[in-house]
Amino acid sequence: MTIVIAQPPLLANTELKSTNLLGPTYFDLCDLRLEASTAQPEPPMVIAQANSPYIVAADEIFSVSVDVTFNDTPLTRLLLCLGMKVEVNFAFEGIGGKAAEVDVSQYIVTKKGIFEYTITWKGTAEELKMGKGLYAVAAIASVSPYDHPCSQDVLGYGYVAARLLQVYPA
Repeated sequence: MTIVIAQPPLLANTELKSTNLLGPTYFDLCDLRLEASTAQPEPPMVIAQANSPYIVAADEIFSVSVDVTFNDTPLTRLLLCLGMKVEVNFAFEGIGGKAAEVDVSQYIVTKKGIFEYTITWKGTAEELKMGKGLYAVAAIASVSPYDHPCSQDVLGYGYVAARLLQVYPA
């Protein structure tokens, strides 16, 4: 007679063992974009300085923005509800001529149940003291607790680049 055991013997005094109770927490940093205050021309028109989102006059308002998307796990929901500070440093690295190296920073505080955020800085090249020239643009994100006595310095970093901006005198 063969005895079939339906369940292997227990290793502890419990039948519950969870190694990933809250799940991993992570975010995606993507879609770095520049937008000038002038509109893109409709195809097949030729792009001129006056209507390119990547070529701006020194006194023209432009914006740089990036999207941050968090995953959906119990731990992520808890952290977002507690209020995480997502700070993005937009770096403009000058390439030749009078192009300077300039950084600007912008942040948001997360809210309960919201997993997608857009962080935007808006202003002019003059405000940033950017001379004429070409600039490589990057976004560096840091995620940390916003205002909490048990907070760590930074929980995570992100980086995205590969955009160019040209500034010409107004």
